Amino acid sequence: MITPYFLENFWGEKNNGFDVLYHNMKHGQISSKELTDFIRERSVIEEAYARSMTKLAKSAGNFSQLGTFAPMWDIFRSSTEKLASCHMDLVRKLQELIKEVQKYVEEQAKAHKKTKEEVAPTLEAVQSIQSISQSLQKSKENYNAKTVEQERLRKEGATQRDVDKAGVKAKKAIETYKSYVEKYASAKSDFEQKMAETSQRFQDIEENHILHLKEIIRSYSQSVEETHVQIGEVHNEFVRNIENTSEESLIQKLSESKGTGKERPGPIEFEECNTAIATEGAKPRKRKTFGIPGRRKDKDTDSTESTEVETANTANGAPPGYYGSIDIQNANVPQVDAEGFCIRPEVNENHPKDNSFYSSSDSEDEDEPRKFHVQIKPVQPNNGTHQNRANIDELKASIGNIILSPSASGQMRRNQSMPVPNRPTTPLAAGALVPPPRPSSRPKLPTGKLTGINEIVRPFSPPKASNASPPPTAPLARAESSSSLSSNASLSAGNTPTVEDDGFVAKLPAFEKRCEAPAGTSRGPSPVTLASQDALPIAVAFTETVNAYFKGADPAKCIVKITGDMTLSFPMGIIKVFTTNPSPAVLTFKLKNTSRLEQILPNQQILYSDPSQSDSNSKNFWFNMQALTSYLRKASEQNPSASYYNVEILKYQVLSDGIHSTPLNLAVYWKCTPSTTDLRLDYRYNPESMDSPGPLTNVQVLVPVDGGVTNMQSLPNSVWNSEQSKCLWKLSDISEKTENEGAGSLRAKFELSNGPSNPSTLAVQFMNEGSTLSGVDMDLQGTGYRLSLNKKRFATGRYMADL
Repeated sequence: MITPYFLENFWGEKNNGFDVLYHNMKHGQISSKELTDFIRERSVIEEAYARSMTKLAKSAGNFSQLGTFAPMWDIFRSSTEKLASCHMDLVRKLQELIKEVQKYVEEQAKAHKKTKEEVAPTLEAVQSIQSISQSLQKSKENYNAKTVEQERLRKEGATQRDVDKAGVKAKKAIETYKSYVEKYASAKSDFEQKMAETSQRFQDIEENHILHLKEIIRSYSQSVEETHVQIGEVHNEFVRNIENTSEESLIQKLSESKGTGKERPGPIEFEECNTAIATEGAKPRKRKTFGIPGRRKDKDTDSTESTEVETANTANGAPPGYYGSIDIQNANVPQVDAEGFCIRPEVNENHPKDNSFYSSSDSEDEDEPRKFHVQIKPVQPNNGTHQNRANIDELKASIGNIILSPSASGQMRRNQSMPVPNRPTTPLAAGALVPPPRPSSRPKLPTGKLTGINEIVRPFSPPKASNASPPPTAPLARAESSSSLSSNASLSAGNTPTVEDDGFVAKLPAFEKRCEAPAGTSRGPSPVTLASQDALPIAVAFTETVNAYFKGADPAKCIVKITGDMTLSFPMGIIKVFTTNPSPAVLTFKLKNTSRLEQILPNQQILYSDPSQSDSNSKNFWFNMQALTSYLRKASEQNPSASYYNVEILKYQVLSDGIHSTPLNLAVYWKCTPSTTDLRLDYRYNPESMDSPGPLTNVQVLVPVDGGVTNMQSLPNSVWNSEQSKCLWKLSDISEKTENEGAGSLRAKFELSNGPSNPSTLAVQFMNEGSTLSGVDMDLQGTGYRLSLNKKRFATGRYMADL
């Protein structure tokens, strides 16, 4: 039991002890908050240190791997990573401790409020005795004054009347004085009793307060001590690893990995000169200027010339006969005059040697210059085959090269000289796709209208059974935002249209053009006035882009790539909260359903994650609050009138399953004759591709048709742009609730003046609000923040179909 110091030391002449003790209790809340700030600041320092150590570990992994010392860097890297992990563990412990202190602060405020109500009678007693004491002092002074005045008049010989008057006033003053003395005695008794009880209560509160803070400090100290123990263990392990890595082992490892062989050079004995052989070897010989690789050295005219020519012609991917034949044997090396111009040689076409394919021996005509005649056939008139083939290759390249870009810190390092292995798509099972039925309500054209295309029977069908592997898809290499996906192959060729090429950008969904909006603005949570103690509102948006290339009606040839990004939106008021609070609560969240993602690329300038997490279906992230505050402050300075500010925090690529991952399956058919072109596009809504199936809106289909279109008929109706030679369909929403459960066909017949047409690649556009293809979601962790809006959407990027 502690000595009742408050009971013995807070009385005094003016009875101010109660006021001092009450304010001392209120100061306890300030101490608790300041302790919270201290621990939070320590957490920020540890977090920054852990980040620096992680960066140092990465740099150690990038140091030179040459020389005998190279294996030592692995020891440095591993030890530094463990040190960073130790400090990050301390950060997490301190964050938990901060939550405990904040909880205690809330409980302390409630306890103080209750105490204030309970000690209210004591306050009244204090105020009463203070008021009576003042009145008592005044009555005493009045009594003394009246008594002195009466005595003065009596001594000075005043009239009896004046003396009597003074006596009445003095008597009244005596009565008043005596009454206040009695009141004081009663108030004193009540005050002493209540003040004694309240003093002890205040002391008990302070004892509990100090004990609780000491417990928090003990936890803080224990966390730091445990971290120091871990650091010591890491250091001891580092020392042991260095000691165990002997000089002999390093030298042995280099010798085994870089050694050039154990056989030493053998002895060489002196050999006497053989004059006969030496004379024969002295015969002058000239070396050939150059040789043709793979050329056979015989005089058989039925040689491999045709094979060599064909190989040479097709080496660059051109079809046989595209460049013509190269007559290697009968070629002439051009002679050059003094000014560098070629001199036309005189060729004797009747010379038997010039018209035969032969090879001389080493002793026949090596002194003669080797002559070559190269004949290149002119390019044949373009029938659309080669150009169409090249454009198809470009389209495949454009889909395969849609890639995600890494963060500035270079999280992924790739050998640019080595091609990345391809990952095949998953083919559909036999019978998985069926052609969509023609809607019974769809009107038919008169005989002769759009009939030619019906002769083509190419429904959605599974791949034919064969040993051939399905076409590969390009792997992920870099991350781009969904609104700025680019490819190395251009799609501006005449036969490879995109919606953007034709002035339809204004019709794209707003979130696909968000990069054109003022930087930093957003539709986020409502712009309420925020206080530091409120749960701060934030909004999140998941935006995904699906890129697909459909080849004919074979689902196994469908190439799909889906990318997405996650953006947080902060209201303007949150910036003031962050800037006025040097250590705001750390914003943490959990990313769910990450097992469906192929790769995640966080914004490493402001976002941290723990790579050692064991849960494969979720991943925890937390913000560098200083960096986030700095970013938002700069955004507000650049655009002070904005109500909300966007921060793109991570990008990801979704695991795709070929055509199963596409929201709208496509198959295109062409029938081209010199006078007409028939086109049919079959489509089918695929709800299984979406996390939460919803309608596809703003559906547009764009098809370029060459050959001089003079007339067009289509079902449903479409718009023909004669300047660009392109046909555009604008469709209503497509979903399971629409006609034929979202399946249908687009048909068109084009009359030509300069046919036939070349089958081109068509582009499709659509979007969906309220769902994603990946199913990725997030949950806020900890306290201090609340999620006011969760926006999900996806749209097409390069969504194309080809014959």
